[in-house]
Amino acid sequence: MSTQAPDIPLTDEATGIVAIGIDIGGTGIKGAPVDLRTGELTAPRHYIATPQPATPAAVAAAVKEMRDYFSEVPADAPIGVAIPAVVRNGITRTAANIDQSWIGTNADQLFRDALGMPATLLNDADAAGLAEMRLGAGRDRKGVVLVVTLGTGIGSALFTDGHLVWNTELGHLTIEGFDCCPWASAAARVKENLSWAQWVSRLQEYLAYAESLLWPDLVIIGGGISHDADQFLPLLQVEAQVVPAQMGNDSGLIGAAFEAYAAARA
Repeated sequence: MSTQAPDIPLTDEATGIVAIGIDIGGTGIKGAPVDLRTGELTAPRHYIATPQPATPAAVAAAVKEMRDYFSEVPADAPIGVAIPAVVRNGITRTAANIDQSWIGTNADQLFRDALGMPATLLNDADAAGLAEMRLGAGRDRKGVVLVVTLGTGIGSALFTDGHLVWNTELGHLTIEGFDCCPWASAAARVKENLSWAQWVSRLQEYLAYAESLLWPDLVIIGGGISHDADQFLPLLQVEAQVVPAQMGNDSGLIGAAFEAYAAARA
C-alpha cells in the first residue's frame, strides 16, 4: 500500500484549508492546526506531557484534550494523529516509547470514540516524511527518497516517485545481529558521550547498509539533530545525496494534518 504526498492545490482558493495535526511522542504530545496551503501553523503549537504509562486509554484522553484546546477550529476539521507504531488498517502492530498494550489495539475505534469523529492515523516517521516531501527537502524530488529521523531511536519513511511506502521501520535494520535503532540513534551519542566522529562512524555504517538495500537517490536526515547537520553531514561517505530536513520539529504534526486532509478528500 502506498500513497502520494498529498496534492493540495496551491491556489488562493486553497488558503484557509485547515486540519489539526497531532504528534504523539514518548515524552510529549504536540498539536496544532495547520494551513494546508503553506504548511504553517495557524495557532501556536500546544504541548501535553505524554501520560505515564502511555496506555491507549490515557493517550486517547490526552489527544481529546489537545483537540478541545483548539476550540476555535471548526468541529469538522480533519484530524491526523502520528504515533510511534506501525499502523495497519487502523490497528497498531508495534509500540515504540509507548505502552506495549498498544500492540493489537484498534486505534481507529479508540480515537473515534474519544474524539466523536474519525481520525487519520499513521506512523510518526511516515508523517514527518510526508511533510518533507510536500514542502521540505524532498519537494518535487523523483526517484527513491529515504527520510531518516534520528532521536530516541531511528525512524524511516521511504518514497518512490513521491509515493510513500508505509511502515518501513528501517531504523531497526540489524548489522551483525545488532539492532541499529538504539545503537546509531541521536540519543546514543548523548547517552554514551560519543564524539561526533565516533557517532558518525555508526551512522555511516547504518546508512551504508540501508543504501546497499535500497539505493536511494536522496537521503533526508530529520529529528532535532538535523540542526547540527554541519557537524556530521560532511563526515558521511555514501553515494546518495544526503541533506538535512527542513520542516523542523513540527514535521510530524504537519504531515499528519496533510494525511488527514488527503483521507477526507478520498
